[in-house]
Amino acid sequence: MSLAALIEQYAAGPMILRQAVAGMSREQVLARPIEGKWSTLEVICHLSDFEIVYVDRLTAIIAETDPTLPGRDEQKYAARLAYQQRDLEEELRLFEACRTRTARILRTLTEGDLTRRGIHTEAGPLTLAQMLDRVVDHVQHHVKFIHEKRKALGI
Repeated sequence: MSLAALIEQYAAGPMILRQAVAGMSREQVLARPIEGKWSTLEVICHLSDFEIVYVDRLTAIIAETDPTLPGRDEQKYAARLAYQQRDLEEELRLFEACRTRTARILRTLTEGDLTRRGIHTEAGPLTLAQMLDRVVDHVQHHVKFIHEKRKALGI
């Protein structure tokens, strides 16, 4: 996929998230209608927390030569970072700010920059193209869970 197409998909992430949660009340975003699964707010908090991680990884790959990209434990983030007490709109704005800023940086790159790489502590070498694919897919992966929750709640 071309750099321009990857950036377009990446930049669409905030809109996709806003559409997924549109019209949900605070009670609905806090609900856990599917046993053993996160609430919608927890999903959004996870996405915003890991967007910060992804921005760090993407910019390290752009700025450095073969930087180390540390792995992170999503369960520890969810357990310790007060997901159910956080504000949905604030999380969405954070996610959007990260994407807007990083998309601006990505638009300065060339197709050749897609081969730059970092070394993930768990996944090994990852090119900028591979990392962008992962970041774009991360939203798509989690949005389907929000849709499942909406369906389970009858909204």
